[in-house]
Parts: sequence; structure tokens; C-alpha cells
Amino acid sequence: MVHSLPDGTQIFLRPIQAADKARLLLAHGRLSEETIRSRYLSAKPRVSSSELRYLTEVDGRDHHALVACPVDDPDRIVGIARYVRILDDREAAEFAIVIEDEYQGRGLGTLLARELATAARATGIRRFTAVMLADNAAVLRLMESIPGHLELGTLDGGVREAVVDLAA
Repeated sequence: MVHSLPDGTQIFLRPIQAADKARLLLAHGRLSEETIRSRYLSAKPRVSSSELRYLTEVDGRDHHALVACPVDDPDRIVGIARYVRILDDREAAEFAIVIEDEYQGRGLGTLLARELATAARATGIRRFTAVMLADNAAVLRLMESIPGHLELGTLDGGVREAVVDLAA
């Protein structure tokens, strides 16, 4: 589906596919060190082949991911949002998102988060959880943009956990 960002940029959102492995590697290579640290909570210089399979070969129900591509460059992944259902709490899922630096601050993260929340609700997920660096204000704003009730907790080592009640 095609969406317009606030600046008029046309973005195509679609589920990730197994065929996206090479595109995902290229997207990861365009991320700054700071964006990587914010997303993975540490340095991550490369993505292994097993991680690549895990990230692209999803079932669409318990593990779902959306990719964002500019309409004028449909092979370029500029954003990814995913959830993975928590096995011992079938109504909850871990939420993660990463946006290419050039597209940060343009509304793409909010768009992806809302679309992912809609997909999650359709599969019975009622809560998103996310672990983030305590100083990551951008992810906190992103979590606040998802319709629902947000609760924040503090974990050790400069990280915090956020829980969004999607059913609120």
C-alpha cells in the first residue's frame, strides 16, 4: 500500500519476504553507528546468514515484519518494523523498528508503528513490549504515537522497557 509522508514522499509498505535478504543487508549497511546502537543496544557490524533467515522468513502471524520502500526506488528498504509474539504470553509481542538515517524524523517510523499495531491487533496481540536505551527519546516518541496506553519501566544498564496496551 502506498502512503504519503508529511513532506510528500511516497512510501510503499509491504510485508517482508524471504527474497528481501540482499535488500535487508544493503539497508543495514546504510545505517549509521548511532542508529545501529539505538536499534540493537550495542554495535552490530554485520548480520549473519542465520539472522538474515530469521529476519526475512516470517510467518506473518507470530512473527510479522513490514518494510518501507520509496515508490521511486522500490528495491530500497528504508524502514523495517516487526513484532515477534511472546511464547508464554500469546497476547503480547516484542516490537522493534529501524529507520534509515535519511528518513528519520519524517514520520516514517510513526506510519510503520501504526500499521504494525493494526496487523498485530488482527492476530490477537494486545500489547507491544520494547526494550530501549534509556536515552532513546526517538523510540519513546514512536511508542507514544501508537494508539493505546504506554507504561514505562526501568531496567539495569541504562535500558528501559516500554509496554503499549494496544487494546486500550
